[in-house]
Amino acid sequence: QVQLIESEGGLVQAGGSLTLSCTASGFSIDSRTMAWFRQGPGKEREFVAYTQWTGTSTNYADSVRGRFTISRDNAKNTVYLQMNSLKPEDTAVYYCAAQAVLYNGTPFVRDYTYWGQGTQVSVSS
Repeated sequence: QVQLIESEGGLVQAGGSLTLSCTASGFSIDSRTMAWFRQGPGKEREFVAYTQWTGTSTNYADSVRGRFTISRDNAKNTVYLQMNSLKPEDTAVYYCAAQAVLYNGTPFVRDYTYWGQGTQVSVSS
């Protein structure tokens, strides 16, 4: 059974940090671009970051660049999102996603094949 299991999010004060993890089961991530998206209240799902299947390239949304870091551990079949200097506008449900094998990373929801169930991150001011 194909699954992406995200770690529990949480409530963090503005300026704080939080790290999310996403572990895949039923498939290997080592030939797949992996990404994080988020969906804030009343908003559409938006791109946050991806790590290319090659393991040598990452990309970030302008709103999180310099504050968030995406990484992957293929041996553990897990991708991470380290979030620093959190802001109230980062409050959202965060989703892990996987592309098809050897597919180059994109910031578009439509290009991702597998999705996690989402985890809530709330940032208080």
